Amino acid sequence: MILVTGGAGFIGSNFVLDWLAQSDEPVLNLDALTYAGNLANLASLQGDARHTFVHGDICNRELIDQLLATHRPRAIVHFAAESHVDRSIHGPGAFMKTNVDGTFTLLEAARAYWQGLEGEAKAGFRFHHVSTDEVYGSLKPTDPPFAETNPYEPNSPYSASKAASDHLVRAWHHTYGLPVVTTNCSNNYGPYHFPEKLIPLMIVNALAGKPLPVYGDGQQIRDWLYVKDHCSGIRAVLAGGRLGETYNIGGWNEQANIDIVKIVCSLLDELRPDAAGPYSRLITYVTDRPGHDRRYAIDARKIEQELGWRPAETFQTGIRKTVEWYLANEAWVAEVQSGAYKDWLSTNYQAR
Repeated sequence: MILVTGGAGFIGSNFVLDWLAQSDEPVLNLDALTYAGNLANLASLQGDARHTFVHGDICNRELIDQLLATHRPRAIVHFAAESHVDRSIHGPGAFMKTNVDGTFTLLEAARAYWQGLEGEAKAGFRFHHVSTDEVYGSLKPTDPPFAETNPYEPNSPYSASKAASDHLVRAWHHTYGLPVVTTNCSNNYGPYHFPEKLIPLMIVNALAGKPLPVYGDGQQIRDWLYVKDHCSGIRAVLAGGRLGETYNIGGWNEQANIDIVKIVCSLLDELRPDAAGPYSRLITYVTDRPGHDRRYAIDARKIEQELGWRPAETFQTGIRKTVEWYLANEAWVAEVQSGAYKDWLSTNYQAR
């Protein structure tokens, strides 16, 4: 059995679904079900004995200790995190609590559990920490992509909290010998993405005839990684990554935000044409967010050279699959658009 934290969120739920599609090894899924956690993502696993869901917080040490003692997982895959940059600007406290305090609590519980194991169980245990490329800061247009050796230069409360959690994981390995691996991924996209992030927000707003808000000049560049490719990269590192090492997982897909929006509009014009005209008519430039990093890009050669992993999807194939998924799952979108979500969109975009 493996323990997955944050397994009802976007990446976590995709990982759980992907894991159980390829393996009969059970998953213990712990999620606090905050705004971005959604059990509807896991509806296909209802009644599946391989999946055990626990509603709880990674900051609850008593709960973590109980789960580890009862279920005795061979690995912890730690996704649980507050992850939205704009939300971290409006309310950084939640990010410090979950990403820093929560990771600390989980590490301490994992350390106590691991130290009580013996033989093969102890040798085989892994703590896999899932992080982000945003810890590295921002790149200039001509800079090489982020390598695992890049210094940390986080620029937002979110990325600073994730950088702190990365440092804690590293320290628990070097100080206590806890068998850890860390992965830093580029921007994910795909099914079950909460519609406050760029790609799902553009799809949802376009279909509703609402403005498509683009920050600043829209020339912020990101490296886009299809979420199922990210899941396969995590599996590769969990299975064969060297202890104490960091592996960057990227899509080799640098795209400017405005180009992403235009591609989404073009696909929607093809797949769900609007009688009012091309969806690009809805593009609206809004005031950029504070401290907005200009460019991220991942050098994913280490994971390829050591573990043989490369993304299976190009951006062209991945974005088409993503748009098609949202068109086929409008009931899911309607369900997640709660009052709290709408309040958040108003808070973030109304004054821009």
